[in-house]
Amino acid sequence: MFMVAQLKVPGITFIATRLRHYFRNMECQDLQPPSAVRGMQELQRDRFRKSVQVPRLRLPESQVQRVMPLVKKLLLKMEHLHPVRAVDQSREILLHPTPVKNWESLPTEELQKQEVTKEHFSFAELELGYENWSASEILKSVLPAEEEGLTSYSRIGHIAHLNLRDHLLPYKQLIGQVLRDKLPNCRTVVNKAASIDNTYRNFQLELICGEAEYQVVTKENGVPFEFDFSKVYWNPRLSTEHERIVKLLHSGDVLYDVFAGVGPFSVPAAKKRCHVLANDLNPVSFHWLQHNAKRNKCLGQIKMFNKDGRQFIVEELREDLLKRLLTTDTSAYAIHVTMNLPALAVEFLNAFRGLYKVEDLAELPGNVVYPTVHVYSFAKGENTKALVQELAERHLGATLDDSLLQGISFVRNVAPNKDMYRVSFRLSHQLLTTTKEEQLTRKRGAQEEDQLEADLQNSASKVKCV
Repeated sequence: MFMVAQLKVPGITFIATRLRHYFRNMECQDLQPPSAVRGMQELQRDRFRKSVQVPRLRLPESQVQRVMPLVKKLLLKMEHLHPVRAVDQSREILLHPTPVKNWESLPTEELQKQEVTKEHFSFAELELGYENWSASEILKSVLPAEEEGLTSYSRIGHIAHLNLRDHLLPYKQLIGQVLRDKLPNCRTVVNKAASIDNTYRNFQLELICGEAEYQVVTKENGVPFEFDFSKVYWNPRLSTEHERIVKLLHSGDVLYDVFAGVGPFSVPAAKKRCHVLANDLNPVSFHWLQHNAKRNKCLGQIKMFNKDGRQFIVEELREDLLKRLLTTDTSAYAIHVTMNLPALAVEFLNAFRGLYKVEDLAELPGNVVYPTVHVYSFAKGENTKALVQELAERHLGATLDDSLLQGISFVRNVAPNKDMYRVSFRLSHQLLTTTKEEQLTRKRGAQEEDQLEADLQNSASKVKCV
């Protein structure tokens, strides 16, 4: 409950001890919800009522302002509880029972200078109820102690999104009610009903509490977005990753967003006055992508398409990139390609192979700079970083050596031994003008030539020996 710091000077050691700014209520048995609520599956709010004895100072109102700085770090802080309360013609200052066991626990010398004595100190009975505990404190007291509790949830506008483990499913109605009660502006609580395996990669949801209203307005990194959460993919845990990519972009840069969703990469990039081509196969995502571009007043910087990712690459990206490579100074700005569909995106990498014929790129300027691709993928196993590079290389049909690989960045842990990564690499003339099959044929031919040369050398050696 205390923080201790040491300051060492030659020959002297100073030890300073100071109280922590707060005390965890769940570490104090008196301030925990009643033990009888453990295992409750149907929320009964009245069963959380209990009476506790807590230390207090009772003072004339005129003294409170001078005393508060002395006991500020010792106040009892709970939900919907004011630690300073009017009682008759005086004021009652409620103190936390963990650091304050008796009068001697207080800074008595300083208090006495303010004419506060032991007679002002006593214990008072305090009535606690459901409203005095946070959602996490309520759930910690109710859910099975021997099992993992509710570790996290996502907030998307007015929706709380859960992914409950099997052992918590019997408690899902209670969990939903508690979150709806306790979370500010929460009107809807949903649980992930199944793994994401449909064509458009959106969550399958089960409503467990509140209104079946899924159209939300939310902000990510200061940019407002609106969409129907039940019909598009949106994961607030990716906000930091979205921000990382957007920070790479500068006014005048180009972004090809192959799996744009509702625009978490594309819209902020367009707001920065980048030139953006954004695509998504889901017609609902495409609708909200258009809506968000309009809402953020960046329609002039973005072209949007509702196509399969491969079709977008071989048509729209191919045409726009060729024009830029041939007619602009690509060393003066950056070109990025984002492919954020981690379950499938690597399977689209071979669309870049043989995207152009050699003669298409015959007149490129000498200082041409090719685009950087950011492809996202899951990897499951022991060495996930190595696995995700192997996965990207296999689908690209090329080794990502130091001349191509820009970096492999960890994004987030998805499940035990399953991680999400971003593989960033530079496209090259060879990748864009040869197919995987052509490269494999050349590689096989080179290997056969090497083997033939080795055989000839062996034969020559044998002849000399004879």
